[in-house]
Parts: sequence; C-alpha cells; structure tokens
Amino acid sequence: MKILVVGGGGREHAIIMKLAGSDKNPELFCAPGNGGISRYAKCFDVKATDIPGMVKLAQEIQPDWVFVAPDDPLVMGMADELQKAGFKTFGPRANAAIIEGSKIFSKNLMKKYQIPTGAYEVFDNSEEAIAYIKKQNTYPTVIKADGLALGKGVILAQNEEEAVEAVKSMIDDKKFGESSSHIVIEEFLTGPEVSVLSFTDGKTVVPMVSSMDHKRALDNDEGLNTGGMGTVAPNPYYTEAIAAECMEKIFKPTIEAMQKEGRPFTGCLYFGLMLTPDGAKVIEYNCRFGDPETQVVLPLLDTDLIDIMQAVWDGTLDKLTVNWKNQNAACVVLASGGYPVKYESGKEISGLDEKGQVQGAFVYHAGTKFTDDKFLTAGGRVLGVTATGDTLEHALNQAYQSAELISFEKMHYRHDIGRRALQAKQG
Repeated sequence: MKILVVGGGGREHAIIMKLAGSDKNPELFCAPGNGGISRYAKCFDVKATDIPGMVKLAQEIQPDWVFVAPDDPLVMGMADELQKAGFKTFGPRANAAIIEGSKIFSKNLMKKYQIPTGAYEVFDNSEEAIAYIKKQNTYPTVIKADGLALGKGVILAQNEEEAVEAVKSMIDDKKFGESSSHIVIEEFLTGPEVSVLSFTDGKTVVPMVSSMDHKRALDNDEGLNTGGMGTVAPNPYYTEAIAAECMEKIFKPTIEAMQKEGRPFTGCLYFGLMLTPDGAKVIEYNCRFGDPETQVVLPLLDTDLIDIMQAVWDGTLDKLTVNWKNQNAACVVLASGGYPVKYESGKEISGLDEKGQVQGAFVYHAGTKFTDDKFLTAGGRVLGVTATGDTLEHALNQAYQSAELISFEKMHYRHDIGRRALQAKQG
C-alpha cells in the first residue's frame, strides 16, 4: 500500500507516524514534507497548495490514498481534483471545506440550524463596522477575517481604539488580502476552551480525545497569538456530561446541517469550543486536523488510522469501533526566537539522533530541514516534543525533560504548558 500525505508541518509528521505504525505497513510519501518527515517518508518538493503539481505527483507515484492535511489546499479544492483523477482521498471537498474557508458561511450555518455560537454581525464597509462597534461598546470584542489567514485572522480588541484599528487594517488596508475584505464582529465568549477533532463520513461523527491548546507565545498566556505553543490531551474541563451535550447540540447538528446544505463533510472536522456559563458554544470549525492538537491526539489513537480512512471513504463509520488508549499526552513546541513575528532560520539543532528524536519522547518536526546529516531550523514553530503517560503530570515531565536535551540558537518555549489542566484536575 502507498500513501501520499500532503503538507509539511508537525501535524503531517504526526499523521505520517500513525500511518507508519499500521499493520498494513504502507510505503509513505510526503509533499513537501520536512527534515523530520524525510527520515520516515520519501519527500517531494511540491508545495501543499500546488494542486496541478500534486495531481501530477500522484499520477507518478500511483498511491492508494492521498491524505490532504492542511486547510489551504482543501479549501482550494485539492480533494476534488485528486478524486477526479481517480485517487482516494482523506479530506473534504471544497464545498464542505468552506466551513473553515469562510467564517461568514460557518456563522450563518450555525444561525440557520440553531447550533450554539456567539452573537455576530457581518461587514464589508469599515465605517459601518466601526459605527456598530461604537454602538455595542462592549469589550473585549472579537474581529475575524472571513477567509483563511494562516491562523492569524482573529483580533481580540480590548478597547475602542484597538477595535477601530483592527477593522481598518482588515477591510481598508487588506491586512490578510481578500480574506479580510469581509469581516465578522462577534461576541466575546468566556470559559475554558476545548478542541475536539472528529472523524466523519458525512453521516456519522466520531469525536476524538479532547485537547487543550496554548495559543499565546509567552508564559501565563501573555504575548501574541501563535499557531499553538503546546497542547495536552485529554482536556480535563471536557467531562462526559459536556461531551454528551456537545454530541446532541453541536456535533450531530453540524454534520446534518452540512448534509442538508448539499455539502456532506467527510474527513476530520475540528470543533473549537468555549464552555461558557450558558453551555458549550462553537468558536470555530476547522476542516482538518489541528496543529499542534494532532500531536497529542493521534498518539492516543488505538485503532488503525487506515481502517478509519477506509470507513470514512466507504460511508461505514457507524460499523467501526474507534478505540483510544487510557493515557494522557503533552506536547511542548520549541520555537524560533522572535516567533510569531520575525525570526531567523537555518540554525543547527543539537540533541537529536539521526532520526531527529530524543529518548523519552517523540519529536514531531514542524519547521526543519535535513541537509549534510544535520537538522536545521526552517520555520517559526520548529519542533513539537510529545510524551504520553498514565497521568498528565508524567506526560508533562517527560516532555519537558526531553525538550531540555534539545537546543538551537534563540530557541524559546513556554514553561507552563498544561498548568491550567493540572489545576483543573486538582480543583
């Protein structure tokens, strides 16, 4: 069996490793891949967003599966084009991937089908948006670019000045290009945040283990928003009772809504939730595995991922039992100095073995390249050091001890990943 994975980050490395552990012993390919992935799969220099290039590569490799992992190519229609060329894919078609590709689409979908989410209004004119903000006069307020913006298209404005600046930068200055020509201004929700990834064949939805992301760059949730500086799973705030409520009010209704809209969603649907005093509400949907959530969720999966992919493709997910290890997982992201703004690449990474690993944890490579028998930094988030354990404390200790074995110039990471989760367990 041959499998081609599209993408080149930590998420893709986690997917590659889960596929590598299959009894089916697949031959693995990745495009574009990275330094760490290249030790386990054959990598090709084709951009994740190059749809004609990826179809051509698939025609050369003739894989049994193409796993399209990132959001951009899914929203652009890569799964559609690969399927037209005769390849089985894991990942939604473009008409379903819009659930992440357009914030306006997803908010309108939730309003239409009464799926709990924050109140919102949509604008494409900065003067009208600013007038609305001044009239509401409640802060913080959430301002989102409609389209994809590399996870950076959300601004939490703490006051009127910040809100006005955010609106002008998005609509007038096109900060995120066409992605921000339309914006959503929505209610600021409070409560613990939870990420729940799910497998779905368009009819059945099977939630994965919950997780807790840490978005801010610095300790104590300070600094700028990033793509994620670390994660733990499961999320202690996400109880069995809340899971049952989410299945009834959010997960099933979302899958049914997409089916009714003629946009059946197949693949991995990510629910970003806020556990508010009024119950769980959707902050956002993603049309794919989250990064770095995948790095703590997939190590806990006890069912063959290829069997799940097949059930999703066949529409028989209701016939498959998906099992999970009764363990905890923690991931600490090692980032380049200056991330998420300006940082340098090409720094030599020390402390890794020839497979890019350290003892006591698994190191998922996000922004690395492998040249002249050396691993070099090649991105903002460089490595995700992940450990599992019977307790969250054990998983965190292992991840941090392993992280201390690795170094590169100006490396930085948060020292409080999982702290809130530990407090929740103790409280």
